[in-house]
Amino acid sequence: MTDVPADTPSVIDRTQPVAVGEPIIAAHFIGDTAVFVLAEEALVFAGSNGTQRVAVHGGGILESASDGKRIVTGGDDGKVVVTDGKGASITIVTDAKRRWIDHVAVNAGAIAWSAGKQAFAKAAKGDEKTVEAPSSVGGLAFAPKGFRLAIAHYNGASLWFPNVAAKPELHEWKGSHVGVTFSPDGKFLVTAMQEPALHGWRLADDKHMRMTGYSAKVRSLSWTPGGKWLATSGSTQLILWPFASKDGPMGKQPQLLAPRDTKVVVVAAHPTQEVVAVGFDDGVILLVRLGDGAEVLARKPGNAAVSALAWNTTGAIVVFGTADGEAGIIDLT
Repeated sequence: MTDVPADTPSVIDRTQPVAVGEPIIAAHFIGDTAVFVLAEEALVFAGSNGTQRVAVHGGGILESASDGKRIVTGGDDGKVVVTDGKGASITIVTDAKRRWIDHVAVNAGAIAWSAGKQAFAKAAKGDEKTVEAPSSVGGLAFAPKGFRLAIAHYNGASLWFPNVAAKPELHEWKGSHVGVTFSPDGKFLVTAMQEPALHGWRLADDKHMRMTGYSAKVRSLSWTPGGKWLATSGSTQLILWPFASKDGPMGKQPQLLAPRDTKVVVVAAHPTQEVVAVGFDDGVILLVRLGDGAEVLARKPGNAAVSALAWNTTGAIVVFGTADGEAGIIDLT
């Protein structure tokens, strides 16, 4: 199934290429402006007035996050940088030891970042707080409500209230946890493992959820509207875990869509509809409707893997980037 069937509907002719030319690690929207995060040094803004390259780091960019109003980036120069919709950047902090800023998160005015075993958080108003994890931080995520941070690490994940003196609440599971996300309703916590699996906890009672069946490490997670499904990469098809009920995926099988012979590497759920943009490691992008599995071809095979996907807030536009620097804006209106 490497080749997409010839009769698959296509929106390729609605793609506006964007001249980037450097490897892309992520994409975000600030308003209606698409922003591509490069692997080295800079962001590329793509709006109605063309492209603008904004240098934000003095080396590699390791991770980025956005709240739709600004983009937070962490770099191997030890800096945390915040960039607004006009391309104005401010260095929030420079690590005293110039350690790599491995992970970043942003939510409701708050910013978090990590360096080695330390996690840091700063609310819109207030001082910087810090906590030491049991091991190197594998991922960060803010809870949907409140000033609460999830920290992935070896043998589990910790939930930390930066403004409370109490120790972080540990949720244990053996192995290395390298990514973390809250369900949109805040009832479930899910981590990506170093092994080809996810692990989850129902926070009300710490009930465990094992999500296996992957052929590769899960590097991309995206919640569908209302948190009904968790879309994931890591297999030769789109794997979606059900979270609509109070038990989440416990005792349930995932939904499997868009099977091909090449791996899914990036997923991005539509903001209002049950549609997921799926990027494969041969460069193909499919828009997949969950209700009936219908597929729309958004990009043909290319020279490199898809490395970034993002929707604007209305879901009328989806953008993509690749590991070799190709990028595009697809207008679905």
